[in-house]
Amino acid sequence: MTKIVGLSGSLRAGSYNTMLLRAAAALAPEGTVIEVATIEGIPLYNADVEEDGIPEAVTALRERIVAADGLLISTPEYNNSIPGVLKNAIDWLSRPPAEIARTFAGRPVGLIGATPGPGGTNLAQAAWLPVLRTLQTLPWFCGRVQVSGAGAAFDARGALADEKARAQLEKYVAGFAKFVAAARR
Repeated sequence: MTKIVGLSGSLRAGSYNTMLLRAAAALAPEGTVIEVATIEGIPLYNADVEEDGIPEAVTALRERIVAADGLLISTPEYNNSIPGVLKNAIDWLSRPPAEIARTFAGRPVGLIGATPGPGGTNLAQAAWLPVLRTLQTLPWFCGRVQVSGAGAAFDARGALADEKARAQLEKYVAGFAKFVAAARR
């Protein structure tokens, strides 16, 4: 069984990126499970807080990632770049620096995203690449999912209703699952 943690980069209850991860989980091929995780409860990074100990929400998320075979990040795009709350969570997960290797090094990582705007998270996904490189991840570059106009792509129940986006996501998840499984061996 291939286990992937899907990390939504949004805190919003009606997050399109959380909806996108739920759709990815539903489309996962046999033998693959995608568990959707949240960054809820992770405080703003502060070295003074770190000195008192890593917050429980950070530790819990880290352990979920460490126990998984891969990480699928669904990133919003804010002001043509990375959303601050998601970057903050990744920064916490890299603390203390000794945790980088255990949490990220060699870990297969995929990037997808949804936005109400027309850009489809293209710039946010590109902005993540230096961060993923610094963390020594194993990014998957053989596909893209960038849902633009997300308000129309999902139905009132939060299901991915846009057939083109759904087909693209299904193909992406199948390829990423194979990549993760191969890297695990």
